[in-house]
Amino acid sequence: MMSPQATSIRLFLVDGTPDGIRIIEKSNWTGVAVVAGRSNLVSALLRDELSRPGVYVLTGPGKSGSSRIYIGEADILRDRLKQHAMKKDFWTGFVAFTSSNEGLNKAHVRYLEASLIKLANSANQWEVENSTTPPLPPLSEADRADADWFLNEMLVIYPILGIDAFEAASKDVVLQGPDEEYVLSQRGARARGIEVPEGFVVKQDSCARIAEVNSIQAYLHDLRQQLIDRGVLKQEGGYYVFTQDYRFASPSTAAGVLVGGPVNGRTAWKTAEGNTLKKIQDTRTEASG
Repeated sequence: MMSPQATSIRLFLVDGTPDGIRIIEKSNWTGVAVVAGRSNLVSALLRDELSRPGVYVLTGPGKSGSSRIYIGEADILRDRLKQHAMKKDFWTGFVAFTSSNEGLNKAHVRYLEASLIKLANSANQWEVENSTTPPLPPLSEADRADADWFLNEMLVIYPILGIDAFEAASKDVVLQGPDEEYVLSQRGARARGIEVPEGFVVKQDSCARIAEVNSIQAYLHDLRQQLIDRGVLKQEGGYYVFTQDYRFASPSTAAGVLVGGPVNGRTAWKTAEGNTLKKIQDTRTEASG
């Protein structure tokens, strides 16, 4: 992905409500996104944009309150979304990308689909509903450059919509740097992590306690099991060890997974000097005036 640059994005609320059908465009780009909830699907299918080739994602809840995503492509987006409405139950919303000038062909959208599935599997932040990863189709050098440019622009827009499935948490670690690191040492758990805009990242090789307290909430228990099933946590040397950097929605969820029970992450996470995350956050707020 290219280095971030200042840009502007245009958001059009089709029916004037923030949770209705939304059309997203970006300056100096021919791409356009249609965003809608499943409850608005019938109205969204009337949009001309969905009569074109494109790539789409279906999003919804996964196990234990985590997020799930399905990635696909279609010659006619409208037809494929209709099929998913009848055959896939998990999803509650979709984002479909196409081109405003018919600049995407079948090879382009297959390339975009395969690239997104590969990125989502590699990041391992969301449950990926796709059972297979299709190979990248052969493209000319020029077509591949066009498709990669389109992909980069999509990857700028997805996080704005709350979809961070394609971003590895290790990227956040690199951007934040070592000065922002926090440590947790409670109930036998030992971990390092950083605060990020999307929540909190627990670093690779952090060690979670295997045993769970009786008062653990169901969602924490289920989340721990899901991370084990997905290979994010691996039992090793009397701990569950993080095999990768992993981004949680909050510092408390991160801490809860580590200690095997409920805990206030804002006080559990501390700097090397002993300052809690809460103190650091409060100090920043006070300094802002």
